[in-house]
Amino acid sequence: MKAMTATGRTEPSVALTAVDQPQPRPDEALVKVEAYSVNRGETFQLEAPRPGWRPGKDVAGLVVQAAADGSGPAVGARVVGHPPQGGWAEYVAVPTSSLADLPDTVPAATAAALPLAGLTALRLLRVTRAAAGSRVLMTGASGGVGHYFVELAAAAGLEITAVSSSPERGARLLELGAARVVPSIDAAEGPFDIVLESTGGPNLPAALAKLARRGTLIWFGQASRQPATLDFFDFFAGPESATIRHFHYADSDSTYGQDLQTLVRLVAADRLHPEIGLVTDWTGTADVLTLLRDRGVRGNAVLTIA
Repeated sequence: MKAMTATGRTEPSVALTAVDQPQPRPDEALVKVEAYSVNRGETFQLEAPRPGWRPGKDVAGLVVQAAADGSGPAVGARVVGHPPQGGWAEYVAVPTSSLADLPDTVPAATAAALPLAGLTALRLLRVTRAAAGSRVLMTGASGGVGHYFVELAAAAGLEITAVSSSPERGARLLELGAARVVPSIDAAEGPFDIVLESTGGPNLPAALAKLARRGTLIWFGQASRQPATLDFFDFFAGPESATIRHFHYADSDSTYGQDLQTLVRLVAADRLHPEIGLVTDWTGTADVLTLLRDRGVRGNAVLTIA
């Protein structure tokens, strides 16, 4: 079969290569990939790829071999999945606990945009434990996670202030339910019960200063790739009894498959709208990765396999 593999170079970062078709483990189904999504974080991984690693964690397609242990969907089922790697290929083996059934009303290209960004947003909303009416500040809201989170959180009754330097992307966040969009953290009028910080660098201490008493800052990314420095005395002179929490989307009591099924159900009911900025043939993956790295795509980028 053919798959996109890492070149170890900047341009192009991937190339179409002949590889062995995966042999599923007993608890894995073999999926014929119809569409996959690429994420900006994967462009960073491609800069120094691990030996034997193949990119691709967001896929949608058709089950062509059911799991040998009897779990998961049957042959012929349409699915969306979150494999550990190797999804940018004609076929991928996916643990059945990381698969969700896909109704005919949800196109594969739409579903492929759900896994990483959608799972992160859904699980972020859970860990906030915020009640309706809580004030939330979100940095880096212009990406895929931000679009999903704003729509999910607004539906839950949270008051979202989204940070976006792009007027066009900010307008879309308002459509999805953000109460307001500001161009920078300094422009956000706090205090906030919850701050979601994903950019790092100087933005983290700036965002921390916007917290209300007993508020929580949830740190879930460092898109700027700049280290953050917190001054001990500034922290304790700031919001009283504030909490900083690290978040990683993989740490959850529910499976990927269970949460993907929730996301699919919301999409099918027209209550969640994946923000897809680009859909093109998978032979253009290398060019799309460059666009994504340079922030040239709003929301998710999806590649389709004919």
